[in-house]
Amino acid sequence: MTSQPAPISSTARQALEQELSRLRTERDTVASTLRDSDASVGDLADAADELQRANDLRRIDARITDLTARLDATGTADPPQDDRVGVGSTVTVRFADGSQETFQVGETTVGSDGSLVTVDSPLGRALLGHKPGDTVHYRTPGGSQSAVVVSLGQTD
Repeated sequence: MTSQPAPISSTARQALEQELSRLRTERDTVASTLRDSDASVGDLADAADELQRANDLRRIDARITDLTARLDATGTADPPQDDRVGVGSTVTVRFADGSQETFQVGETTVGSDGSLVTVDSPLGRALLGHKPGDTVHYRTPGGSQSAVVVSLGQTD
């Protein structure tokens, strides 16, 4: 396995760019509310509010840094292969209890309708590179699980 980030779909790239834009706007808003470090901060409640805004700014800055690095370090993925699960694939799996679900395999849940499994989730990581008929194994907080890849690109 390489240390390079996986390419992302154009839809995922667009979602990350939209999140980055939203965060930059939020950062500007939060930064404008912070006082100059030499200014006195009123009472304890004011000091607590100021500290919270400073913490929010650090959190936003860290996410902006992460998103910028991710977008700079990766290319846009080719359309998903038809024969193996990849980012952007639609995959139907059958779980050990016999239930079947169809998922879109994606990079981010931004704008998701809930039928998405991300590539950094245990199931998403397990599915990558597999083809119909393969059994995948993954760990959950409840223990080891397995699922069978039923089909790709279809919504059974």
